[in-house]
Amino acid sequence: MDDPRKHLRWRRRGAHLPAGSCDERRRRRGPLHRRILCRRRARKGRYDDYEVEAELAGDELVGWEYEHPLAEEVPEYPSFDGAGEVYTADFVEGDRTGLVHAAPGHGEDDFNRGQELGLDIFCPVAGDGTYTDAAGKYEGEFVRDANDEIIADLDASGALLANETYTHSYGHCWRCDTDIIQLATDQWFISITDIKDELLDNIEEAEWHPQWARDNRFRDFIENAPDWNVSRQRYWGIPIPIWVPENAGGDNGDATLDEEMIVVGTREELAERADQEIDPDEIDLHRPTVDDITITEAGTTYRRIEDVFDVWLDSSVATWGTLGYPTETEAFEELWPADLIIEAHDQTRGWFWSQLGMGTTAFGESPYKKVLMHGFANDKHGRKMSKSVGNIVTPEEAIERAGRDPLRAYLLSHDQQGVDLSFDWDGLGSMVGTLNICWNVFRFPLTYMDLDGYDPADPDLSEGELTTVDEWVLSRLQAVIEEATEAWDDYRIDDALNTVLDFVTKDVSRFYIKATRERMWEEGDSPTKIGAYGTLATVIDAVIRLLAPVTPYMAEEMYQTIDGSATTVHALDWPEVDDDLRDPGLEADMAVLRDVEEAAANARQRGGRKLRWPVSRVIVETDDEGVASAVGNLADLLGERVNTREIEVVGKFDELIEHAEPQMSEIGPAFGGDAQDVMEAVEGATRDDVEAGVEVDGETVELEDGMVEYREEPPEHVTGTDFEGGTVYVDTTLTDDLEAEGYARDVIRRIQEMRKELDLDVESEISVGLAVADDRVAAFVDEHSELISEEVRAAELTDAPSEDADRLEAWEIEDTEVEIGVSVLAEAA
Repeated sequence: MDDPRKHLRWRRRGAHLPAGSCDERRRRRGPLHRRILCRRRARKGRYDDYEVEAELAGDELVGWEYEHPLAEEVPEYPSFDGAGEVYTADFVEGDRTGLVHAAPGHGEDDFNRGQELGLDIFCPVAGDGTYTDAAGKYEGEFVRDANDEIIADLDASGALLANETYTHSYGHCWRCDTDIIQLATDQWFISITDIKDELLDNIEEAEWHPQWARDNRFRDFIENAPDWNVSRQRYWGIPIPIWVPENAGGDNGDATLDEEMIVVGTREELAERADQEIDPDEIDLHRPTVDDITITEAGTTYRRIEDVFDVWLDSSVATWGTLGYPTETEAFEELWPADLIIEAHDQTRGWFWSQLGMGTTAFGESPYKKVLMHGFANDKHGRKMSKSVGNIVTPEEAIERAGRDPLRAYLLSHDQQGVDLSFDWDGLGSMVGTLNICWNVFRFPLTYMDLDGYDPADPDLSEGELTTVDEWVLSRLQAVIEEATEAWDDYRIDDALNTVLDFVTKDVSRFYIKATRERMWEEGDSPTKIGAYGTLATVIDAVIRLLAPVTPYMAEEMYQTIDGSATTVHALDWPEVDDDLRDPGLEADMAVLRDVEEAAANARQRGGRKLRWPVSRVIVETDDEGVASAVGNLADLLGERVNTREIEVVGKFDELIEHAEPQMSEIGPAFGGDAQDVMEAVEGATRDDVEAGVEVDGETVELEDGMVEYREEPPEHVTGTDFEGGTVYVDTTLTDDLEAEGYARDVIRRIQEMRKELDLDVESEISVGLAVADDRVAAFVDEHSELISEEVRAAELTDAPSEDADRLEAWEIEDTEVEIGVSVLAEAA
């Protein structure tokens, strides 16, 4: 050694020490305080007392030579030129000794640094993980089993300062979770650097969804891609079709893999050149079938190399291999490149990459036109699903709990372009509820249609009379078809699906059906009822087709129920936009109406008035001409929706009352000790009262500007709620007329519930007996007896329920007890 002092170095695995070729220290400019590092580490080992002889700059250690610590145990230790020296390396951590034992035959960082330094590779470990004869006394031992013996030998020779256990990140097999032994071995590569510019150019040929995956993630990978290692050492696989002389790579060295080799290109060529009899059509071109095939030419016998291809090389030719190319060319010329490839984001290093590499190598172009890169399905916390963690949700489990269509719809309702899904059972449950709504919407008109003999498979919108809500929902349907189609074309599957589901649940179920339900009770030949049938049938037909790709089972059931003339719903055409049914202006007006309706419902709730009870007026205050126009255009419909006798549209609701809010910052200095009395007198007073003068202790007090601010509030029995276009006020003042209708509507609701409990058909007639405990309320109900009878299909309505009624119940309506008896007179045929 150049210096008698010992090197204090760190090695995480004793098993790598027999293969050590050099030491590496952290690359650092300026002085390295070896005294601090060594002192800290020396205390852990055999030295209780020591003396600091010198402090050295880090660069001064470079070039030092050392003796191999296992020279006696491993006589063939690395002794080539450059071995046993200290070098610098960026990957060495400075928080331990700053000096690391390196084995270029075991470890990627060590190997790469060894290549940079021109060091030979010494790897005394066989493919089965046991030491070869080059490892001396450790020959035949499994490397992990040799750890304790190596440590003992180091300790016995005085080369071991300390032996500690550290927890750190280390590569493990993803299948069996066993830590990996890294070996430097001879492999076959495809040179990527030679075609990298062409690869980068060909990236632009394909349309990616999302585009950022191509322009950032994939491009970055290609730019930094090393040469492609295509060889593997496996018991089974597609063999590399290279034959070399039997003695190639042998000890005599009289043959080289670079110059003396035969590459076989086809089955026929192999059959022609092989020493054995081979049927080119029948031979299985996998290991071990081909291992014993030899080729003898010009007096030299050639054997096949034992390696097999990386499976990604096999998959890289999938776009033309599946077409039978190069044996068959017709399908290839018609269909190649592939239209679309769909994989998760991990395939930027897998299939996306391997296919591009091979397509560029073989044909000079991208083998696919479009790429859809989706994410992973993780657990609810965003963690990868793993058997060892116990957080796996199997498709079978999800299907058992929710069903096939809900699972498929749930998964596809999330962003499919590079975004991971955190699977959540509650989310799947919500999708079950959403599809149940779709099913209920589908079923809603069928009973009525069946009673009236209407065929939903052949709707004709020219029959009957379309109302405003019919025209609106048909227009919305065209918008949904257009949006869903555009989303599918752009591979935004979640947008395509959610657009349809939102339409069904929000527009059709919550709005249109509620607005149409009473029309189902009209006579069978009613023009508006026929119009509603045609509208619903048109909507249902289109929705079935729009949902079919995602919920095939439900869509099939729906289609076979209402039509079934085609073999399957999946044989039907995709719906197209009917421009004659599109009315963007009506859609915009209806959007305003729904905002106003929601605000009115909130105002009703605050005022304590149920929707079933009518109100005298609803006032819409707005300075937006578009809002005012929309409310005016749809005033009749809005009045029905919010259950009011009158709709008013005003720029300013002038019935608001201004209430005073005294400002202590102004009143205090002006009135001193009387300020609190003034504050109390002013608080809540109207503007008129304040401006007339406030009385304090018998005296009238005049207030100046700034002493009082005002807040506007609706008068008694009027409540208001803001919406985007203004404010909606609801007058909840009750009159006898409004109260009578309110009680009647509540009685209707209870009778309908009793009909439902009796499971009566919509056409079934009943007899109803009512006993109302309050005479005033009884008079209100009697006033609307005709309305009640019509709504519940009662042939007779009496003031005393029969004890023999099929259903008899006591209800409480607005603190009044009402006993109702329902008797079935005639079931519908």
